[in-house]
Amino acid sequence: MPVLVLNAGSSTLKASVLADGATRADASATVPLRGVDDAADALRRAVQQIAAGGTDVGADVVGHRVVHGGSLFTRTTLIDDEVLQQIRDLARFAPLHNPVAAAVIAAARTALPKVRHAAAFDSAFHATLPPEAYIYALPYAWFADWGYRRYGFHGLSVAWSTERAAALLHRADLGLVVAHLGAGCSVTAVWHGRAVSTSMGMTPLEGLVMGTRAGSVDPGILLAAQREHGLDVRTLEDTLEHGSGLLGLSGRTAEMKELLSAAGNDERAALAIAVFERTAAGAIGAAATSLPRLDALVFTGGIGEHAASVRAGIARRLATLGVPPPVDVASEDDRVVAAGPVAVLVIAAREDVVIAREVRALVPV
Repeated sequence: MPVLVLNAGSSTLKASVLADGATRADASATVPLRGVDDAADALRRAVQQIAAGGTDVGADVVGHRVVHGGSLFTRTTLIDDEVLQQIRDLARFAPLHNPVAAAVIAAARTALPKVRHAAAFDSAFHATLPPEAYIYALPYAWFADWGYRRYGFHGLSVAWSTERAAALLHRADLGLVVAHLGAGCSVTAVWHGRAVSTSMGMTPLEGLVMGTRAGSVDPGILLAAQREHGLDVRTLEDTLEHGSGLLGLSGRTAEMKELLSAAGNDERAALAIAVFERTAAGAIGAAATSLPRLDALVFTGGIGEHAASVRAGIARRLATLGVPPPVDVASEDDRVVAAGPVAVLVIAAREDVVIAREVRALVPV
């Protein structure tokens, strides 16, 4: 029986059906997901789309992507009532993502009560981070008593990029920096298949400029906004999550494709792109310092895969690290776009394959 993979994002639900061992989905669907109250209906619409294409949605296991597993979940885990409640509780660290994932899980367990369900966590790949990479320079009790630490995300995507990079470069002993650039953005340093540094933090807010998220900012700005302009916590949270990043800089859109089209005539669109490229390059350079050797830079995610000029702009800023300019061709295949002491690769994000494989290993036929 195939695996049904459900990937609940903050605004969409992606569903795919993968046969055992497959690296391509038999069928897939993406539907809008308007919050936790829409989970059951979004699931129904996604399954209907897949069935309408002639694919049997029958599966003996469902794999769910969950963004935040905290310190509780460092591997793919079968879901029961207790696990589902723990996923809900971790919403304090991922308020945009975990509540929606939990709602989809609950809806799927109701719709498919005789099927086993398992959760694959985006934070799990980063369980190998050393303490120096995950502890903040805050009072130590905040870590020890409250669990305030770096967790990191996009781990399922990074795991796939790590595997594909080894195949493309014909070696597994790689020092990699994986730049997942999309609506959410992160950079992860990987040494011999294990994460050693990552840019996202306790929440998915930290790090690079993103579509609508600010990334790292001076915390003094937030204190000043509260003190001088009366912004409350809810307003700050909404601004950092939904009103910043590319959207906040450009004032027009969070979509990189639209910004690239407008940049020639719109100074703020051009500024947004420049800030994005600069912060991404800075994060890649910082990640490289965690590696004994940098062998390759991987671009993945929607922007990383499709925006060749952005890749070039980032690579240009990394020339001092030996990163060559990418020479790209129009292709949807995973590929090496620059060779040299530091190779540059473009790899399509395939979290669904990783989820299906991990779930199938947990629940064999």
